[in-house]
Amino acid sequence: MSTADRQPAIGIDIGGSKVAAAVVDPDGRMLGRRTIPTPTDRADAVEEVIVELVDTLAAEHAACAVGIGAAGWVDETRRLVRFSPHLAWRNEPLVDRLEARLALPVVVDNDANAAAWGEYRFGAGQGSGTFAMITLGTGIGGGLVLGGEVHRGRWGVAGEWGHLCVVPDGQICPCGNRGCWEQYCSGEALRREAVALAGTGSPRALPLLDRVGHDPAAIRGHHVTAAALDGDPACEEILTGVGEWLGRGLAGLAAVLDPERFVIGGGVSEAGDKLLGPARTSFARHLTGRGFRPMAEILPARLGNDAGLIGAADLARRGLAGA
Repeated sequence: MSTADRQPAIGIDIGGSKVAAAVVDPDGRMLGRRTIPTPTDRADAVEEVIVELVDTLAAEHAACAVGIGAAGWVDETRRLVRFSPHLAWRNEPLVDRLEARLALPVVVDNDANAAAWGEYRFGAGQGSGTFAMITLGTGIGGGLVLGGEVHRGRWGVAGEWGHLCVVPDGQICPCGNRGCWEQYCSGEALRREAVALAGTGSPRALPLLDRVGHDPAAIRGHHVTAAALDGDPACEEILTGVGEWLGRGLAGLAAVLDPERFVIGGGVSEAGDKLLGPARTSFARHLTGRGFRPMAEILPARLGNDAGLIGAADLARRGLAGA
């Protein structure tokens, strides 16, 4: 066992609204954390935030490396962020820029890959030889662990299954295509369906509208989830519909990947069995060869929104150790 294997590392999760950072020990425990709002207008502004967070945490806790989970496409070398839909990164040499300013080695990976690795090492993916992580937020992210390794594909952008076409000529997606899975199974899908219901003037939408000051434009996916968890029948129906789309998509992934386990994370997954119950039923109904093959488990992420932080730190430690 190398020295790096037993040293804490700093994990950073860069999202569209906030940059979260934590010092994480080798057992996946967070020793300290900080959060700063994400500046989305300039690439160098995000870099400044990362440096500030690392400097602050490194002054409080010894750390051997920095791992960054970035929402976007990270190239096969894991040094270049090719594209980020929510940040001003276009072919950004992030590792080179940060290592020139920090006294620690830096590893960058896609945020869903980092979350998948965190769940594999310390969460719901433990003990699984082949499992797929699905992160449900505004869209869908994904990570795949095969034989104890993150599978990134030839160009580093594997796992973008939120953009599988499930409805030809369906809803327009920010990626430029139509009918992508994330348009029917995400926080955005919850929002869109709830706004449509409110727009009908149906009294069934009144409890949800009460939560947002009776302004349909203020509805977000987390409002729908919270209302469903409180027993709002209309929001429960919307969440059930999204769960059915989740199960349908997982059945398609199972036909290609044949994993033993799906782990569902991201903000939408906070709905628990109100989402995963319909997903499991739909998965069983749409799975190819159903009745003649083992069924993959569908489990909630155990680490919640900390999976990306913890996974990024562990990937950085692992990279330093030469694993």
